[in-house]
Amino acid sequence: MRFEEHVERAVASLPPELRKAIENVEISVEDEHPDEPDLFGLYEGVPLPERGDWAGALPDRIRIFRVPLVESFPDSADLEEEIRITVLPELAHYFGLGEERLDDLGYS
Repeated sequence: MRFEEHVERAVASLPPELRKAIENVEISVEDEHPDEPDLFGLYEGVPLPERGDWAGALPDRIRIFRVPLVESFPDSADLEEEIRITVLPELAHYFGLGEERLDDLGYS
């Protein structure tokens, strides 16, 4: 399975009401973060609860970094699970959940 398909499956695993609520978000796969090569994922944007009128704004971005994930999880099943564990907290940041709440939910 291609790496991008693992990312797509992670997003597809969300409950339908959450998938429908994701708007104006670009989810991209890159090789690695130039300044933090061990980083698995990164949310860049303004969380939904902090937004005002964002008509015409550029999309938020969630960047998933392929190289550190593939190198850390050579087994395909482990890789798919870790991609899911990476994607879901980045989406949680989009919805306005902070690190403390993610810790409470077991996603950190």
